[in-house]
Amino acid sequence: MGILNLTPDSFSDGGRVRDAEHALDLALAMAEDGAAIVDVGGESTRPGAQPVAVEEELHRVIPFLERAAAQLPVPLSIDTRRSAVARAALDAGAAVVNDVSGLAHDPTMGEVVAETGAGLVLMHMRGDPGTMAGLARYRSVSRDVAAELAVAVERARAAGIPDASLVVDPGIGFAKKTRHSLALLGDLGPILALGFPVMVGPSRKRFLGAVLDAPPEERLAGTLAACVAAYLGGARVFRVHDVRPAVQALAVAYAVSGAGSVPEQPEEAES
Repeated sequence: MGILNLTPDSFSDGGRVRDAEHALDLALAMAEDGAAIVDVGGESTRPGAQPVAVEEELHRVIPFLERAAAQLPVPLSIDTRRSAVARAALDAGAAVVNDVSGLAHDPTMGEVVAETGAGLVLMHMRGDPGTMAGLARYRSVSRDVAAELAVAVERARAAGIPDASLVVDPGIGFAKKTRHSLALLGDLGPILALGFPVMVGPSRKRFLGAVLDAPPEERLAGTLAACVAAYLGGARVFRVHDVRPAVQALAVAYAVSGAGSVPEQPEEAES
């Protein structure tokens, strides 16, 4: 899943996109690089981020979605907590809603997803971007996150969303300290036990900066390591800024795990 933030204040790439044409070029490049889906966001949910008006979020994402849906060879998802934005995005051609609140923020979000038949990513987060840092307290982070994701799944079911439409995400970096994010990546078992595909989004995040002592633009190697670790732990969807290197790293992990078929090379070509 390639990340396309149409925001001025995202932690890593805020303000990168100049206009709708540039955004489309970036999305097409992600698809060419191997993204199976492009995730579009119009509101930053980094720690401490301030909410934007619904009208502003719509202004940022809908013109792009209307153009991209007709030209991209892969589906689009909308990264939003708001049902009004989700509905407009799905009408504009998006196929998936990526809700960082796990249906906890907007009580009508589940209804919108159910009515449209969209896919839904349920992410774990406590509080909101302004309060979540103070809520990072766990007895056992993997088990606690799995239990809270199970509640989100029940919200989705109550809204009429079928299990086959759901993906769960432990929310790396959301209401998580560095040790929590690392522990989750190392123990996805309780989350896998919920019975849904697991998505992770470690790309360029603060916990990698703590490990590497590096700013966001120097966290690619850490991102790839985190994705591979999560793949070996059972995750199957990876939300990243840098699509091509992530696809390549995961292809090697796939081959090493024995799941992939790799053609034999002539012995003289080995290096």
